[in-house]
Amino acid sequence: MTGVLLVGGASTRFGSAKALARLGDETLAERGWRILGEACDERIATGKRADGLALPFPLLDDGTATRAALAGIVPALRAAEGEVVVVLPVDAPRVTPELLRQLAGACADAAAPEASPLPAAFGRNALPVLERRLAEQRFALHEALDELRAVRLPVDETLLANVNTPYELRRLG
Repeated sequence: MTGVLLVGGASTRFGSAKALARLGDETLAERGWRILGEACDERIATGKRADGLALPFPLLDDGTATRAALAGIVPALRAAEGEVVVVLPVDAPRVTPELLRQLAGACADAAAPEASPLPAAFGRNALPVLERRLAEQRFALHEALDELRAVRLPVDETLLANVNTPYELRRLG
């Protein structure tokens, strides 16, 4: 299983790079990377090298100006050694390694929580659909899941907490 950390978001509501924001004694990027390491055999971080983020791990440039999860998922799925990738957005600090393993275990073409398209797991066989949607600039991940054999799992929604503002980050901390 390959873990993918998405760090290429625009962070417009946050006001600065979410990946570098601190939650406790680690940045959101460090936290996501650690969680993926606890769950996965391989890890890939995707984003935009042009953002110049000082990350403590290598970054696979997604090769596009597009700010959408799909823009990071497609190149990571191409580069992954594993047959299944689990995708974790950098701004979801409550996701656990157990949830990532659960998504991977349920994956047909894809698996995601009922309440959210991310975090998610994608099988290599999902790549043609995701590549086509990216080329067509149809970035809505929930719509891509509708095109795939996707399993939607009931998940404790507190694990899906998404950090969009500094206030939300402080509340989680």
